[in-house]
Amino acid sequence: MKPAKPLLNPPRALLFLFLIVSTLGTLLLKLPQATTTSITWLDSWFTAISAITVTGLVVVDTGSAYTMFGEIVILLLIQVGGLGIMSFAVVIFILIGKKIGVSQRLLISQSLNQKGLGGVIKLVRNLFIFSLLIEVIGAVILSIRWIPVYGVGTGIYAAIFHSISSYNNAGFSIWSDSLSAYVSDPVVNITIALLFILGGIGFTVLIDLKEKKHFWQLSLHTKLMVIGTVVINVIAFIVILALEWNNPATLGPLNTVGKGWGAFFQAVTPRTAGFNSVDIGSMEEASLFFTVCLMFIGAGSASTGGGIKLTTFIAMLLSVNTFLKGKNEITVFHKTLAFTIVIKALAITVISTGVVFLGVFILELTQESSFIANLYEVVSAFGTVGLSMGLTTHLDTIGKVTLIMIMMVGKLGPLTLAFIFASKKTPKIRYPEEEVLTG
Repeated sequence: MKPAKPLLNPPRALLFLFLIVSTLGTLLLKLPQATTTSITWLDSWFTAISAITVTGLVVVDTGSAYTMFGEIVILLLIQVGGLGIMSFAVVIFILIGKKIGVSQRLLISQSLNQKGLGGVIKLVRNLFIFSLLIEVIGAVILSIRWIPVYGVGTGIYAAIFHSISSYNNAGFSIWSDSLSAYVSDPVVNITIALLFILGGIGFTVLIDLKEKKHFWQLSLHTKLMVIGTVVINVIAFIVILALEWNNPATLGPLNTVGKGWGAFFQAVTPRTAGFNSVDIGSMEEASLFFTVCLMFIGAGSASTGGGIKLTTFIAMLLSVNTFLKGKNEITVFHKTLAFTIVIKALAITVISTGVVFLGVFILELTQESSFIANLYEVVSAFGTVGLSMGLTTHLDTIGKVTLIMIMMVGKLGPLTLAFIFASKKTPKIRYPEEEVLTG
């Protein structure tokens, strides 16, 4: 007799834990101590999901609708969501001296998008040390900048909040205009940008960079992430700067240096960070569409960010390049990319496109808003970005629930959710190959 198949495989267990934590967050945010005014259960749920998925989309203004207690709840949800629910569970197990079994290691491996079980505990330990250290450094720098402006208490609190929100690519801010007041400020721009770039590049990449002394020693994943991040950020900077240079509602009124800082920040933030230093709704439509593309690509695997992931996008580009050159194998940096990686990248892209298409279709049917606004909001939710053209606060119940579902898919990953319902079977029969006409 075959053993019964467990109900909670790693993907299902992750979804179950995610729902538990988000429910707890919803209950805490609904407490009278958490808000300055009464908010609905749906808005509390939306905020909790947005925080734990480190998205940053808001239906009520964070700084005015929530008390400090409510903001701290949001901050805790961001930290748990950014570093991973299972990562926190591992730390608790280590602190109480409990042994971590194979099933727990499987969950950790799944949540951090790792290939195997080897070294996952060490990875989690390094993940926490790296993350807390980076967040502390960011908070110290921002405190030096903001204490003279807001005073000691408020300055330190604002620095801690934005440092954690930045590193975890959440995009939540205690100010209604996000970071628009600091569009030309080099300290704020560089600090916040470095925080969410480090968080979005991926934990495994940071550890690999720490342990390897030379570029050629780095893993293929790290090489692709580092080069890909630099290239896409440079391209984004040039495009945004060119498109928004004369826009009177964004970069137009700024001097040359201010235009540079504004373009830089809006170029790097769409890949899941969610902060803005200019009015998103006033950007050129071409800039908005370009930003949608950046949000869809997203950050790196095993990072605090979302999207289809930069390495997935690179794998697709390499596949196209290989086809155009008439080659049979995808090679990069003297390595051959496994065919299974290409299939996985294709599956992620197709499923993600389907999720975005369905979300936009629902909003088109139910909301009185433009197509570009609906597309922008849906892709922002899927990429767990948090940038908004201002539509989120005007959504009805159907619109809010739609974005909640999309944020969950974006955080857990389309393949993770697909594996919840899929059953892996090894075929016993192989069939002959035959070609079909394509293109």
